[in-house]
Amino acid sequence: MLKIWGRITSINVRKVVLAAQWMEIPFERVDAGLQFGVVKTPEYLAKNPNALVPLMEDGGFQLWESNVIVRYLCAKHSLGKLYPESLTDRFDAERWMDWQQTTLCGAGRGAFIQLMRTPVEQRSADAIAQSVAAMEPLMARIDEHLSRHAFMAGGKFTMADIPVACEVHRWRGLAIERGPRPHIDRWYQGILAHPASRGVLDLPLA
Repeated sequence: MLKIWGRITSINVRKVVLAAQWMEIPFERVDAGLQFGVVKTPEYLAKNPNALVPLMEDGGFQLWESNVIVRYLCAKHSLGKLYPESLTDRFDAERWMDWQQTTLCGAGRGAFIQLMRTPVEQRSADAIAQSVAAMEPLMARIDEHLSRHAFMAGGKFTMADIPVACEVHRWRGLAIERGPRPHIDRWYQGILAHPASRGVLDLPLA
């Protein structure tokens, strides 16, 4: 059985769990990271020397890096559907996955750390404002894109939607003012309505 190491409060673990649930892949998830520890043990470090979550074990195969795990699972279990067969369609999806990891995640992380992981008396209003200023134009870019496309990589749900949906979940869970995003609303509500989102995108931030 597929084994996923990592606490569900991690955005990166949520990506992998959402992917597995979407494809109805049986899996076991083991809490690890932050208050659960585990990641600094010799046994874990032998599998993931980064001491981070998630870590996936599929039989004797071990893999880390959340978006890579999502790609792997989609290629193995949903070739031609979540993992596009067409080269151009596949790399369109890859583009959005990489953008989430390199651009979107970094922009929103500051506000998340301040509002969810920093004691109130130690929070930096400037750091929150800088994060909002960086993130909102990116959310506007997604909204404009979704005004022309049903999903991130075109007309159907693919692996590209998984990390972006988890990022939107994290951003919308913060107590900040955000601009109206009707096209993100339409797209995100459709994903939320899918049974695979239960226990992932319906959980509050922690």
